[in-house]
Amino acid sequence: MTPLLRLLSYAIPHRARVLAALPAMVFYAVASGGLALIIQPIFDQVLPQGDQVGLVCGAIVVLYLIKGAASYFSVYLMADAGQRVVHDLRTDLFSHVLDQSHSFFGERATGRLLSRLTSDVGRVQQVVSETCGDLLRESLAVLAFAGLLLYHDVRLALVCITGAPLVIYPLVRLGQRVRRTTRRGQEQLEHLSHLAVEAFTGHRIVQAFQAEGYERGKFAQASEGLYRTNMKVTSTLSAMPPLMELLGGIGVAGVLWYGSREIAVGDLSPGQFVSFLAALLLMYGPVKKLSRVNANIQQAIAAAERIFETLDTNTGIVNRRGATKLRGLESGIEFREVQFQYQTGTEPVLCGVSFKVPVGQIVAVVGLSGAGKTTLVNLVPRFYDVTGGSVLVDEVDVRDLTVESLRHSIGIVTQDTILFNATVAENIAYAAPDATREEVEAVARLAHAHEFVVEMVDGYDTVIGERGQGLSGGQRQRLTIARALLKNPPILILDEATSALDAESEFLVQDALQRLLSNRTAFVIAHRLSTIRRADLVIVIEGGRVVERGQHAELLSREDSVYSKLYATQVFDSEADSFGDGRIGNRKAVRMRPSKEG
Repeated sequence: MTPLLRLLSYAIPHRARVLAALPAMVFYAVASGGLALIIQPIFDQVLPQGDQVGLVCGAIVVLYLIKGAASYFSVYLMADAGQRVVHDLRTDLFSHVLDQSHSFFGERATGRLLSRLTSDVGRVQQVVSETCGDLLRESLAVLAFAGLLLYHDVRLALVCITGAPLVIYPLVRLGQRVRRTTRRGQEQLEHLSHLAVEAFTGHRIVQAFQAEGYERGKFAQASEGLYRTNMKVTSTLSAMPPLMELLGGIGVAGVLWYGSREIAVGDLSPGQFVSFLAALLLMYGPVKKLSRVNANIQQAIAAAERIFETLDTNTGIVNRRGATKLRGLESGIEFREVQFQYQTGTEPVLCGVSFKVPVGQIVAVVGLSGAGKTTLVNLVPRFYDVTGGSVLVDEVDVRDLTVESLRHSIGIVTQDTILFNATVAENIAYAAPDATREEVEAVARLAHAHEFVVEMVDGYDTVIGERGQGLSGGQRQRLTIARALLKNPPILILDEATSALDAESEFLVQDALQRLLSNRTAFVIAHRLSTIRRADLVIVIEGGRVVERGQHAELLSREDSVYSKLYATQVFDSEADSFGDGRIGNRKAVRMRPSKEG
C-alpha cells in the first residue's frame, strides 16, 4: 500500500476540496438510507390504509433531490482535487526527468519515458479523480444501509454482515492478480511506445532501406503481447460481477427464507421485512462499485510503482551545499588530471587529462572517432561529473559552482542541430525569451540567417516544424548560431558544427562561427582545417589521453606526430583554409596522401 499512500499524499495541498466533499457524501449516504427506510410506512400504512400519501410522496422527492445534489457536489469536488493531484504528479515527473543527467537519457529510450508520463499517469488519474470519490461515497452508503439493517433486525443483519468475508476474500485475491497483470501490461505498452517513437523518428531510414515490413512485424508482435495481457485483466475484472451476483443471490434467498418465518410468527411486519430486503438489495449497488474500486486501485498501484521508481531515480547534477555563482569568466578554464568513466567497473573514457585554456582563447580538440572528444567538452557544463581530478573555471571546481550559473555562461552549437516545433523567432530566442524582435533580427543577420528567414511565408513567425525538418542543414545550423549569439555566453562549445554541410553552407556558417567565436573562450571539436588553424591551442586526444598539444603549424612540423597523421588522412577544402581571411574562390577538393603509418 506504500505507493498508494504516497500517491494520496499528493492530495494534502488540496485537502480543502476533499473536506468540502465529505459533507456532501454524508448527505448522499443518509438520503440513500432514507429511501430504503421510507419503504416500511409505504407497506404498513400507505398501501393498506391510504394514510399520509402526500407526505410520503413529498419525502421521496426531497430524498432524491438531496441524493442527486449531494452526488453532484461530491463527484465534482473530488474530481477537481483528483485532477489537481494528477497535474502535480505529472509536472513533478516531467521536471524530475528533465533534471536527470545525460547518462539517464542514454540508458532509457524516449518512448519508455513518454509511457510513464502518459499511460502510467493516465492509470493513476482515473483513481484519484473518480475511484477515491467512489470509495468514500459508496462506503458511507454501505454504512447507512448496514445501520438500517441493524435497526430492523439485529440477528438477521449480523448474519448478513458476517457473510462479508465470503465476498471480500475473493475480491482481494482477484485484485492482486489484476495488479500483477496490469504492471506487465504497462511494461508491454511502454515497449510498444518505444517501438513507435523509434520508427517514427527514424522514418527516413526505415523507408530508405524498405524496412516497413520489418517494423510492422515488430510492432504487431508487441501489440499482440499487449492484447493478450489486457485480455487477462479483462477476464479477471469480468469475473467480479458474476461472483458478486451469485453471493448476493444466496444472501437474498437466505433472507427470504428467514423473513417468511419471522412474519409468520408475528415478530416482523411485512413493511419492516420489505424495508430490510430493500436496504439489502440497495446495498448491492455500492458493494458492487466497491469491488470495481478495488480493481481500479490495484491497477493504479501498479502504475504508481512505476512512476515512483522513476521519481526515486536521481542521476541529476545537483548543487553542492555552499555552491557559488559564476559571474563571467576572468582567468580561464583548466582540466586537472581529469578521469572519467560512464559506469563503475568499465574502461575509463578519459585518463589524466590536463591542460589550460586562458580566457579569450580557442582550443581545438581533435582525434579519431571514439577518442573521448565530446565526453571531454561535456564535462565543462557538467552534463557529466568527473570521476577523478577536476575541471576548474576561474580556479574554482565546477562542482563548487551552481549548475544554473555555470550553464548560463556556456553556449553550445552541435552537429546535431536541435530546433523545436515553434516559430523562427521563438527558436532563436530560446535562451532569452524576453528578447525583442530587433535583437532577434540583429543576431540573425550576424549568423547569415536573416536572408532566408525573410523569404519564408511568415518570416520570423514561420513555424519550422519538429527539429526544423523544413529547413536545410545549413539553415538549421545558422539558426542555432543565432541562438548562441543572442545568449552571448563567455564560454562556447562547438561540437563538429560544420561537418555535415555543403561548401556554400559551410562558408556562411564558418563566417557566422567566426563572429560567434570573437572574444570568447571556446572549445571546438572539428575536422575542418579552417577551424583548427584559427585555434590558439590544438589538443590531440587518443585513447582518452592528451598525446599532443600545440598550434597547428607546430604540430604539423613534427615528424611522425599523431596530428600529422590525422592531417594526412583528412579531406580539406583549399579555399576553406582561407575563410578566416574573407576570401572566396573556386573550391577544389585536395586529399592529402596518407602516410604509411596512417
